[in-house]
Amino acid sequence: MEDLVGQNLFNGVYNGKRVLVTGHTGFKGSWLVHWLCQMGATVCGYSTEAPSEPAHIDLLKLKCESHIGDIRDISKLQSVVNNFKPEIVFHLAAQALVRLSYAEPIETFDTNIIGSLQVYEACRKSQTVKSIVTITTDKVYQNNEWTWGYREIDRLGGKDPYSASKAAMEIVTQSYIHSYFNKNDFGKSHDMLVATARAGNVIGGGDWALDRLIPDIIKASNDNRSVEIRSPHSTRPWQHVLEPLSGYLLLGQKLLERDSESASEFNFGPNISEDLSVKEVVEFLKTKWSKITYEIKEPKIKLHEARLLKLDCTKAFTELNWTPVLTAKDALTLTIDWYKAYYSETSINTKSDLETYIKKAKELGLVWA
Repeated sequence: MEDLVGQNLFNGVYNGKRVLVTGHTGFKGSWLVHWLCQMGATVCGYSTEAPSEPAHIDLLKLKCESHIGDIRDISKLQSVVNNFKPEIVFHLAAQALVRLSYAEPIETFDTNIIGSLQVYEACRKSQTVKSIVTITTDKVYQNNEWTWGYREIDRLGGKDPYSASKAAMEIVTQSYIHSYFNKNDFGKSHDMLVATARAGNVIGGGDWALDRLIPDIIKASNDNRSVEIRSPHSTRPWQHVLEPLSGYLLLGQKLLERDSESASEFNFGPNISEDLSVKEVVEFLKTKWSKITYEIKEPKIKLHEARLLKLDCTKAFTELNWTPVLTAKDALTLTIDWYKAYYSETSINTKSDLETYIKKAKELGLVWA
C-alpha cells in the first residue's frame, strides 16, 4: 500500500504537525498515535502507565516521544507541553471504566474533571497550542432508555460515577471555552479552537482492559474458560475503534484549518440499524472462533448500567461530512481476526486493519480519504 503520507488523508494537515495525545497508552489512544505517525505527524504522548499487560502501545513499537505521568500533575504536564510545543492536542486521558468508577468514585471525578482542567490550563499557557479535541463518551447523556438516538443538544447526566464525571467534564469544558476561548472572540483576543467528541463501545484488536465485553471474551477463551455474560440483552452501538478516530481526526483537521464553526460537540457512532445486543455479539464471535463459550450469570451486586443507548450522528454527517465505514459485523470480524492472529501467530494486524479501513473509505468516496 502507498505510504499514508502520500495519500493526502485529512487534506494532508497532519503531515509534519506536532501533535500531543493524552492517554496514548490506552486502547483508543494507541490506535490514534499509530494513525498519526503513519501520516507523518510528530507525536508526543502523555499518560499513566499502560493499563494492561500486554499493552497495544508497546506491541506497536512506535517511534514517538512518550511521557508517563498523571494529567493532574500540572507541573509535569506543563513542562511537557512547553518543551514539545504541540500545535494540536487530542485529550483522551481518563478513568474510563464504569464498574471501576463505583469502586473509585473520587479518583474518577478527580481525573476526569480536574485532570481535564489541568490539560486546558497547560494549553492556555502554551504559545503553540491552537486546537484541542477533547474525547468524552456516549454516556454523557441523561439516559432515558429511549429507542431513538441522543443528539448533541439533549440533556447531559449520569447515574454512575463514570457517566456523571464525563457529563460534568463536558459542562466544565463549555465553561472554559466561554471564559477563555469564546468563539465570538476568535481571531481577536485569542486563536484557540476547542471541540468535544462523543463516542462509545469501541472495539478492535489490542484491547485488554478490565470489564469490557470483547477483552473479557478474548481472555477467557484464550484460557479455555467460559466468559461470564452479565447483561445479555443490553444493546449498544458497537463500532470499530477506527470509526470514531476518523471522526476525531476530521474534527481536528477542521480546527487546524481554522474552521471556527466546527469548534462544537459531535457524536460519532454507527448507523442505528447496526446496534446489537451483548448476546448477539457473543453468538456472532462464536461463529468466528470455536474456542469461545459463555454462560449468562447475574452479578451478586447489581450496579446500574444502561440497557439501551444510541447516538444520533446527524450533526457529524451534515456538518463534517463524516460517515461510518464498517458494519457492526465487519467491525467484529476485524476484531476477532486481530486477536486470533496475535494468539496463534504473534502477528499484529493493526497496520493492515488501518489499510483495510482506509481502502474501504476511499471506495465509499469519504471526504477525509
